[in-house]
Amino acid sequence: MSGCCGPGPGNTDPTRYSAVFTPSFSRSITRRYERKGLRPVEQRIVDFLAGTGIEGASVLEIGGGVGEIQLELLKRGAGRTENLELSDAYESNAERLVERAGLGGRVSRRLGVDIAETPDAVGPADVVILHRVVCCYPDYVKLLGAAARHARRALVFSYPPRNLFHRAGFTAVNAFMRATGKTYRGYTHDPAAMVDVVRRHGLDPVYAHRGLAWHITGAVRAR
Repeated sequence: MSGCCGPGPGNTDPTRYSAVFTPSFSRSITRRYERKGLRPVEQRIVDFLAGTGIEGASVLEIGGGVGEIQLELLKRGAGRTENLELSDAYESNAERLVERAGLGGRVSRRLGVDIAETPDAVGPADVVILHRVVCCYPDYVKLLGAAARHARRALVFSYPPRNLFHRAGFTAVNAFMRATGKTYRGYTHDPAAMVDVVRRHGLDPVYAHRGLAWHITGAVRAR
């Protein structure tokens, strides 16, 4: 998904993601990455995971967009990556980035797999990433629970701060989406509750970053 909006509870609109995460949105992300590399929040995710030891590791990214985090992890020693995406807008740009990096044999991309609804459709991975995704999903317990169960060694996720400024912003965006007939909704879930979900699945939160726009939680499998 690689954005921060999701369907309202019970929504079954098959176009809900592609209506917002469009080819122009994908091109913008791709051009920015090609010119400047990762954004600071994405670089922090890569650095955290690299610090846990990713040599030869398998990586599963849920809603990874064009896959720039995955490419950087492969360059840092990861073995292979798998991307799950619900919008088809990213595929052509993602393929181009993979080809330019010479990493085609180590990247797998799958469309239409919602890991929260069909967890058995996806195999486990050493590392699982959800960047700007939890705020797209109404049921964070279901989504993070499925992600945590798939993480053999580490899980990292980012989310917006749950303060008055962001909550007001999300309210305004959701009102606009309703007014324009889109079925997306954004969510500012309780950070402590999300961390509790991760803990309940045997992962120990060992890293936290509190940025103005995005917070990050990194957790490792308790041994």
